[in-house]
Amino acid sequence: MPTESRLALVRRARRMNRILAETYPDAHCELDFGSPLELLVATILSAQCTDKRVNMVTPTLFAKYPTVRDYAAADRAEMETIIKSTGFFRAKTNSIIGMAQAVCDRYGGEVPGKLKNLVTLPGVGRKTANVVLGNAFGVPGLTVDTHFQRLVRRFGWTEETDPVKIEHVVGELIPKREWTIFSHRVIWHGRRICHARKPACGVCPLAALCPAYGTGPTEEKAAQKLVRPGPFS
Repeated sequence: MPTESRLALVRRARRMNRILAETYPDAHCELDFGSPLELLVATILSAQCTDKRVNMVTPTLFAKYPTVRDYAAADRAEMETIIKSTGFFRAKTNSIIGMAQAVCDRYGGEVPGKLKNLVTLPGVGRKTANVVLGNAFGVPGLTVDTHFQRLVRRFGWTEETDPVKIEHVVGELIPKREWTIFSHRVIWHGRRICHARKPACGVCPLAALCPAYGTGPTEEKAAQKLVRPGPFS
């Protein structure tokens, strides 16, 4: 198979983005939130946990701790009880309380709206920071979660495995203004059709442009059975 030129890769990537936009016109963040603080807390909770489960827990959590100072002064045992079902609840409690204390100490109680500041907070890496920036502040960002990493490699856009390197590679293929919504489209596609073990290749709208076509069943009826409707993890 001939090597794909840079121009051909960019054109293919943008065409795939357009198809995803048509396929998932309602793509959005599936975590429920009403403020940057709430989204930051929900994203911390979403590690190794489905968005659906997080959304079952956060109404109680948000009501119990309406401000960042409430989180900073929270009783650890009480918070652990509320978020226990999300898994890794002790570590997540540490991250949330530590994050809140840092926001109070360094940023006057306001969640910062810059990547360089967000990533200094306990429990906040680039992925979490980009979720908050893109969805709560309107600052374009690529959310390189496990779905995103798997799909862009399957698409043949990169062979990188480091999330930061993947972020930079994809950022050069997709217009910056679309980074946030593109992330949602890819994540939705990964959750619904392009599964890790057995993707539904036979009903994939990207089949003609994807070098990994055939990884999963290509017969339409068999592939259709693998499609998962949302919303979920």
